[in-house]
Amino acid sequence: MIEQYVLGLQEVDETQVAAVGGKGAHLGGLSRIEGVRVPAGFCVTTDAFRRILAEASSIGDRLDQLSRLNPDDREAIRTLSAEIRRTIEEIAIPDELAAAITGALAQLGEQAAYAVRSSATAEDLPTASFAGQQDTYLNVVGPAAILQHVSRCWASLFTERAVTYRRRNGFDHRKVHMAVVVQQMVFPDAAGIVFTADPVTGNRKVATVDAGFGLGEALVSGLVNPDVYKVRDGEVVSKAVAAKKRAVHAEPGGGTRVLPIDPRRQELPALTDTQVVRLVRLGRRIEAHYGRPQDIEWCLVDDGFQIVQSRPITTLFPIPAARDRDNHVYLSVGHQQMMTDAMKPLGLSTWQLTAMAPMHEAGGRLFVDATRRLTSPASRAAFLELAGRSDPLMRDALETLLDRGDFVPSLPDEGPAGPPVGGASAPIETDPAIVTGLIERSQDSLAALRRDIRAKTGPALFDFLLEAFQEHKRVLSDPLSIQAIMAGMEATWWLNDRLREWLGEKNAADTLTLSAPGNVTSEMGLALLDVADVIRPHPEVVAFLQGVEDDGFLDELPKLAGGAEARDAIEVYLDRYGMRCVGEIDITRPRWRERPTTLVPVILDNVRNFEPGAARRRFEQGRQEAEKKAQEVLERLRALPDGEHKAGETKRMIDRVRTFIGYREYPKYGIISRYFVYKQALLEEAERLVRVGVLPEKEDSFYLTFQELHDAARTNRVDDRLIRQRKDAFRSYQALTPPRVLTSDGEAITGAYRRDDVPAGALVGLPVSAGTVEGRARVILDMAEADLEAGDILVTAYTDPSWSPLFVAIAGLVTEVGGLMTHGAVIAREYGLPAVVGVERATRLIRDGQRIRVHGTDGYVEILSG
Repeated sequence: MIEQYVLGLQEVDETQVAAVGGKGAHLGGLSRIEGVRVPAGFCVTTDAFRRILAEASSIGDRLDQLSRLNPDDREAIRTLSAEIRRTIEEIAIPDELAAAITGALAQLGEQAAYAVRSSATAEDLPTASFAGQQDTYLNVVGPAAILQHVSRCWASLFTERAVTYRRRNGFDHRKVHMAVVVQQMVFPDAAGIVFTADPVTGNRKVATVDAGFGLGEALVSGLVNPDVYKVRDGEVVSKAVAAKKRAVHAEPGGGTRVLPIDPRRQELPALTDTQVVRLVRLGRRIEAHYGRPQDIEWCLVDDGFQIVQSRPITTLFPIPAARDRDNHVYLSVGHQQMMTDAMKPLGLSTWQLTAMAPMHEAGGRLFVDATRRLTSPASRAAFLELAGRSDPLMRDALETLLDRGDFVPSLPDEGPAGPPVGGASAPIETDPAIVTGLIERSQDSLAALRRDIRAKTGPALFDFLLEAFQEHKRVLSDPLSIQAIMAGMEATWWLNDRLREWLGEKNAADTLTLSAPGNVTSEMGLALLDVADVIRPHPEVVAFLQGVEDDGFLDELPKLAGGAEARDAIEVYLDRYGMRCVGEIDITRPRWRERPTTLVPVILDNVRNFEPGAARRRFEQGRQEAEKKAQEVLERLRALPDGEHKAGETKRMIDRVRTFIGYREYPKYGIISRYFVYKQALLEEAERLVRVGVLPEKEDSFYLTFQELHDAARTNRVDDRLIRQRKDAFRSYQALTPPRVLTSDGEAITGAYRRDDVPAGALVGLPVSAGTVEGRARVILDMAEADLEAGDILVTAYTDPSWSPLFVAIAGLVTEVGGLMTHGAVIAREYGLPAVVGVERATRLIRDGQRIRVHGTDGYVEILSG
């Protein structure tokens, strides 16, 4: 193959990233859009870069070393990357390569000024912009200087920040190559950036323009504050003109210089409103060409705009697809399910097929469309009330949107109002036999599923599963089950509201529900204490578990003294709870039965931190505290006017909450039990597809939807390119934070607590479990890395039921996501742990090891030490 060292910008387009890098390909594509002017230039291709690397045999070994470094080992990365850069810059450019570059310069003008710009093959991609990761040099004059700066651009592929960025985003150093763009310099009156979607809110209908005098480098480097314009529907809707004291200008002999701006011009706008609107129109044309919002760098020269860069805005959260052009309001399912991580396609589609309401996918997450509930006056108030009890931030975000009055129309009610938002809530008797019967029915349905699925394979398996999903929904929608759940929740609300009104008690139900019977999630945490009791007397087993890394460790245990008993205890635990895992609503996540090593750190913490019999004592202590609280409340009520009546009502509600609140956790347990049966059958089918050469690995099936996997089983064919695209997309989705509320315009609306009754500097959240506790914060994002001591306070993003085994060892809980009736809150109350949830950015604002105080009754967290 003939190596091509130089290509003119007019010769390249977006398909040639491998040859000219992301920036070069984009600039070539931009130059082909009608009405878009791009400064003339050429690309030094990746062939040239590979030729340079071939001149230094030591580079390969250093790249191997680089790929083995921990991305957090900044000192090692700094040292090694500096060595690689120095080596590249010292390589003499071969004569034929230098001749190709200087020949291209001669055609444009050898002594003209140029911008020399890095263009990596993993740059300006839809899923990773790499903005600012490599170097750009402005106003470079003369062939010798340009050759020198081309070498510097090649070397900038290995700056410390670029190396770290690639490691964190999963890019292989050997597979990323560097091209260089050489473009004629423009000397603008003003320059800046246009975002074709609002980069802060995500609103796709609002464009933002940043503008300053001189070269755009002043804005990009943060040297000056820009003028900021917002444009919607062809009009400037807001404008903030900054005092621009400095500007970057080109020096006649090459290079740039920061110069002061005449005080009389500092507060003049860099652009007129007419120019801003024209610029946004140009930006929309570029956005339409690429099919997604863009971050565009522009220069204004003699009242004409030239475009020097366009890259995708990779931080925007995607919008669910809609079949119409109407306004829609989407609510995050992940915030309700305590799992805001990105899900793989098989997980998303399985949840959609088994959910009770239609769900829409975007950014690897699921959303429900709440528009109809919000447009109807009859359902709006009840919906907002329920949302507020569950998640005040979601309610505030919805009210913020509704208060604008221009997004969600208020439509007349059509006929009689539908059922309450929470489902059927007609009263049922306070009878423990109702819960017992519901659990038996769920277990019978699960047993039938396990029995009937055994012989199914190929297309017949998928047909069976589609029928099983209908049974799944029938179990979930059982009116009696919904009534039982609502009975427990409504009794909780009643107790909190009435006892606050009558006695001034905040969150009285928190103590009254301690050690409520029949809560399968809290029992799961206590049962792991019992496993620790079996292991604790056997030092050899404890020592062995401390070194466990392989999931096959259970088979090794019987070789040790006490190991057989330890294995049996863990196996019994896995038989009952092994279907659970962090992020369990995603069927593709590894279950504890599949990855039992996840539990080992928690078991060892329990061995170290507790005495034998802790589970039984803890449960009994909670039960007695709840009983004592009930007696105290009833006595105080009897002393009030109409006290006997109030006490009687309260006694009935205490009995009701203790009868039904534990069942709140069972339907999720049933769902996840069924999910594990589905998963095992689907993995067997994936293994069959691996055996016949359709899939390289069984886990590749996770990147197909349920229907696509069904098609693969029927046709024995899979689109390998689709799986690769899905893997790339999933990686990019992992970096996104899903909003609680998202509009069809792409606007992520963030709620606020709007409280003025907390100390200055405190982190505000939702109080879900009463009490105040002070201790060491343990910021833990992966349950498998837990290392807890008695008295620690767990700080994490979210806690679905699988986190419950950690709750027995902690003194308090802080999460970023959660509501009054979500799993973490329910279990915190059962265990008597002060807890505050919905604390925005808690895992970033609280550092691991800091001392904090959690105010679980009043809903805030104080950071006590640095």
